[in-house]
Parts: sequence; structure tokens; C-alpha cells
Amino acid sequence: MKNLLSLFVILTVVISCQSNRSNVAKTKKLFNGVDLSGWHVDVPAADINPDTTKSFIIRDSLLVSMGDPRGHLITDSVFQNYRLQVKYRFAGSPGNCGVLVHASTPRALYKMFPKSLEVQMQHKDAGDFWCIVEDIEVPNMLERRGPKEEWGIIEGKTRRIVNLTDDSENPLGEWNTMVVECVADTIKVWVNNELVNYGYNCTATKGQIAVQAEGSEVEFRKIDLTPIQKTTPVN
Repeated sequence: MKNLLSLFVILTVVISCQSNRSNVAKTKKLFNGVDLSGWHVDVPAADINPDTTKSFIIRDSLLVSMGDPRGHLITDSVFQNYRLQVKYRFAGSPGNCGVLVHASTPRALYKMFPKSLEVQMQHKDAGDFWCIVEDIEVPNMLERRGPKEEWGIIEGKTRRIVNLTDDSENPLGEWNTMVVECVADTIKVWVNNELVNYGYNCTATKGQIAVQAEGSEVEFRKIDLTPIQKTTPVN
């Protein structure tokens, strides 16, 4: 009997360890800390001058968006139903950047931005949604997006949806953690463990992921993706 009990305990431990390994293995490092494998660059200025300064580089095992020339670093693969964890900081002066989810048609807006939904990283505005030829709904739309007749997803329309909080970002120079959960037509965003945005009825449910070069130098030390089937419940 003791032998059977011991065998049961051993099997339970083995199964638990295998399950934990399986869960860990599901997380994919989109940035490997070495090079830009799995990504491609779309910088319109490079069409005119292929030797233009690089917008995205690897420095000290960090992915660095140099800010200029403006453009995007885009995954080769398409993703859906996932949790994206991004660790970032402004390397110098604060400014603008963003992560795009559900990206598809390149240069769909202003001949620069791919069709997508942007999760803003701009200093003091982290977590805003920007609609880029895709759309999304949030609670309190009038309060957070302005007059309904001005809403839109193309040039000249109100595309910004203000986030839910203030001061969720860490002091300049410190690392921030942004988590974006995309499941079906729902998107939830946390900055440093604080829920900053929640949207639903998004017009896209899958696509590429992109990082912007948008005027400011930003360092990234982690861009990890984990498949999920449900978003984290919120109050």
C-alpha cells in the first residue's frame, strides 16, 4: 500500500512538472534580445533612400526604437487570442511611441500607419486607444472620444479614445510594463498592473503586432506573447 501511495505521489509531481513546462513553453518571445528575427521594418523614408538611418536597432540586448525616421517594426506572423507583455522605457526625453495590434494593410493611414488598433505609449497618455482604419467601442464613449459626429477611423476624424487613468506610468527612466490582452473582439490594457483601458466590438480580431518609431527614442527589453482563451476579469 505504501509503495502504491509513493508511486501516486511521484506520478502527481511528474504530471504537475510537465504541465508547468507546457504552460511556460506557450509564451513566445517576439523579441529574442539578439536580432530582429521574426520582424520586418516598414519605413517610408527608406523607399527614397535605402541607406537612411535605421529606425530600429539592437543595443545592449535591448530593442531600441530610435524615433526617426518614422515607421514601424512589424511581426512577420499574424496572431489572435493572446496576452502581450511589453517592458519599455523612454531612453532620453519623453515623447511618443505605441504598440499596434491587429495590424494588416500597410500604410493605410497618412501613407504611414498600418490598418490596426494602436495602444498608446506616449508619455502621460499610456493606454489610450487610437483607431487606425479599425474601430473599437468603450464605456462612456462620448466622454472619452468626444462628439459622436466627429468619430472616425481615417484622416481628419476623432480617432483617439482616452484611457481610464492618470499617472499609471513610472517616473522617466524607469521601466514600465504594459500588458495587452486581445481575445475575440475585446481588448484590455494594463500599465504597471493598473487597468487603463478596456474595449469591445473591435472591428478586427487578429493581425500582426507592430512597434512604432514616432519621434522619441524608446527601449524595449521584453515583448512576449502568450496564447489565451479568456481575458482577465475586471470589476
